[in-house]
Amino acid sequence: MRARLALAVSGQVCELREVVLAHKPAALLQASAKGTVPVLIDTHGQVIDQSLDIMLWALRRHDPRQWLGTKGVALEQILALIAPCDGEFKFHLDRYKYPNRFGLSDASVPREQGAHYLSALNSRLLAHAHLTGKSESLADMAIAPFVRQFAHTDPVWFAAQAWPALQAWLAAFEHSPAYQQVMAKYAPWMPDQSPVLFPDLL
Repeated sequence: MRARLALAVSGQVCELREVVLAHKPAALLQASAKGTVPVLIDTHGQVIDQSLDIMLWALRRHDPRQWLGTKGVALEQILALIAPCDGEFKFHLDRYKYPNRFGLSDASVPREQGAHYLSALNSRLLAHAHLTGKSESLADMAIAPFVRQFAHTDPVWFAAQAWPALQAWLAAFEHSPAYQQVMAKYAPWMPDQSPVLFPDLL
């Protein structure tokens, strides 16, 4: 989701190949042995297989909303804010969503550990509408998709938490035009199909 967000806002049109991970096409494994998504191959053949790196690749080409830093907030500060999301929080998120996959009989422990991070985000958002100030930045767009996954694992529990600023921030993200655009559904890619372009700028 977050790679598509950056591609859409930057207007970097690419050929989209939707993948069902249960049936990974050979072309995906040839491009990246990790066999995970997203994977971007640029016109020079460079393979980028981390979603945050794809966001940076796109926005460094065109950043009309200044997601990479503005109004006294440097990119280094934004990346420092994203780092614990991609590290410790993502670790707990995976175990909260899929406890059986990690040999856990109870998801409450990773949920509680992840909640510490979310509580800190809520405190930050009490001061301003977005994570780095009055305007959205790369931090919001890189972190919101993971917060969304956490929230939707148990929506009733998430709604019951005393995180009004975080809950309002996530709701605004989920109702944004950018979110609606990247959540469009696509049929799985087939080798003989006509190219599907994303974003559709027509």
